[in-house]
Amino acid sequence: MLSGIIYTGRDQAHKRLVEDLSKGRGKGIEMLKNNVIYYCGPTPAPKGKVIGSCGPTTSSRMDDFSPSLISRGLKVTIGKGRRNEKVIKAIKQYRGVYFVTYAGCGALLSKFIQEAKPVLYPELGPEAVFKLKVKDFPVIVAIDSLGNDIYNKQHLNK
Repeated sequence: MLSGIIYTGRDQAHKRLVEDLSKGRGKGIEMLKNNVIYYCGPTPAPKGKVIGSCGPTTSSRMDDFSPSLISRGLKVTIGKGRRNEKVIKAIKQYRGVYFVTYAGCGALLSKFIQEAKPVLYPELGPEAVFKLKVKDFPVIVAIDSLGNDIYNKQHLNK
């Protein structure tokens, strides 16, 4: 169960973060340094709710961008599904962690979110970076800091 501050980010936010870094604009990475990014694009909050549905998106969609962000200090990612070898190598090299959470349960996962606000790229709508305050958010370690990967038996017990 994860409690504290996490950030959301999907394809477009990742693309923009990496573009900004390549142009020397590191506003977003300073915010993410030593933090968590959840691959999620939350739906608008219904009346009386903090956030709408906020289930994980397929993590491999961020694989082209993740090693760059991990090498600059991003420590934890949350999503669903496998990661490629470059991401696993970056997680291992920089001592990160990859968590997965329940797919298809966005409405349930929203119950663990106490606060939500867009903090970067608000023009992207649901793909903006949101700052979330979570309490007891359910996650499972899928890739640990040693590169052990629940999706690939050859990585286990190395």
